[in-house]
Amino acid sequence: MKKRRRKNAISSFVVFLLLLGTFFAIISLSNMQNHTPLVKKDPFTDVKKYRTTIYNELAKNHLENYTTVLVALMQQESHGRGGDPMQASESAGLPRNSIKDPYQSIQLGVKQFQRVLTYGQQKNVDFATIIQAYNMGKGYIDYIAEHGGKHNEELAKNFSLIQVQKAPNLYTCGGNKNNFRYPYCYGDFTYSSKVSKNIQLLTVSQQVADNKKTTEQSF
Repeated sequence: MKKRRRKNAISSFVVFLLLLGTFFAIISLSNMQNHTPLVKKDPFTDVKKYRTTIYNELAKNHLENYTTVLVALMQQESHGRGGDPMQASESAGLPRNSIKDPYQSIQLGVKQFQRVLTYGQQKNVDFATIIQAYNMGKGYIDYIAEHGGKHNEELAKNFSLIQVQKAPNLYTCGGNKNNFRYPYCYGDFTYSSKVSKNIQLLTVSQQVADNKKTTEQSF
């Protein structure tokens, strides 16, 4: 009788362990499903779709080597969204976001880049100044040429403040004193640094894509 009770107890304990194990397995599976890691979206997805168009437009002026630079500029201007992804309306003398055709925006953006590139090379300023001039205009190139020829954010701030003082009611950062640019509300004094970072990230991304393509072709 005692042996039978002991045997029944052991059997019940084994069944209990099996049920307990099944319960924890179900819980674990549920947690795995609920915490499936999300695939991180490439932040340059929207601008990369314009890469070929940008390349072709630059190639008309033998500037195709600057394709990554223009893609990086577009990323900073609009992340590749909207009808004016190069934010070229104002450089064409139009109100902001007047352009509704991305191809026209790229055409005008390339022309603006070519203007500041050519002028910057004539004035013998560094490339960071040329990038900043896409945002602040050719006048910034003149200013840097008179102050050593090399861009830095302090000089960009000084130039911005000069422009603000010329039109204090126009360049107000929208009246938001918490805006990181305030009181340097003409342009973005950090623009060149941001675009340079975009160029680095895009270059690494392209290298990874090229390596992957080469690996796939080798099999």
